Amino acid sequence: MQITAADVVVTSPGRNFVTLRITTSDGVTGLGDATVNGRELAVASYLSEHVVPMLIGRDPNWIEDTWQYLYRGAYWRRGPITMAAIAAVDVALWDIKAKVAGMPLYQLLGGASRIGALAYGHASGTDVPALFDSVREHLEQGYRAIRIQTGVPGLGQVYGVAADQAPGQRYDYEPARRGQATDGGPVVPSEESWDTRAYLRHVPSVFEAVRNEFGPELPLLHDGHHRMRPIQAAKLGKLLEPYDLF
Repeated sequence: MQITAADVVVTSPGRNFVTLRITTSDGVTGLGDATVNGRELAVASYLSEHVVPMLIGRDPNWIEDTWQYLYRGAYWRRGPITMAAIAAVDVALWDIKAKVAGMPLYQLLGGASRIGALAYGHASGTDVPALFDSVREHLEQGYRAIRIQTGVPGLGQVYGVAADQAPGQRYDYEPARRGQATDGGPVVPSEESWDTRAYLRHVPSVFEAVRNEFGPELPLLHDGHHRMRPIQAAKLGKLLEPYDLF
């Protein structure tokens, strides 16, 4: 059995998803995800131009060998685009192996080890009252842990928080917004104003308010999304210690 085709599929206009579909000489297909939000076409091009030509003719059973081949074969250091492409190949080959074996993939990887997993809901609000509403909505939906994101006074729209969230309206944020074209020009990434000191002053007060409102037992999370230097991240960790983050 050999790999005879590998197709890169880009779908979902507005927020593209990249899927790699590998086909073998026996007609078995495997799917792997290669999406990199906001830079989808970069990984699609990497797959089409650099990875797919190296896959044709290879044995799909050589999963580890193929991973090492793709990882160590590139001259430049590996970043998110390369690793997303390699991951898509890896998952697609495991998908093929599971189909040939006639069993769910998780059985090949050791079988089930739990009957459920804790999941958190992303609660956000432009201010604390709106955040409280979002937390309550997620708790009503059954989430047992909550990620907390809120606007920072004076900064306008910030990562992970809706700019126009209406009361009672769930907001599914886009972590890598494409922006909008102006005057017929190209679409460029959105830009945000940022002030780390203002952020560090504000966030602890938000978690204090959430703890006072929802009690000490609720697991809380937060995402700084590489906005801070290491020393600033350490400072934030110390400031948030009293609120027992998950």
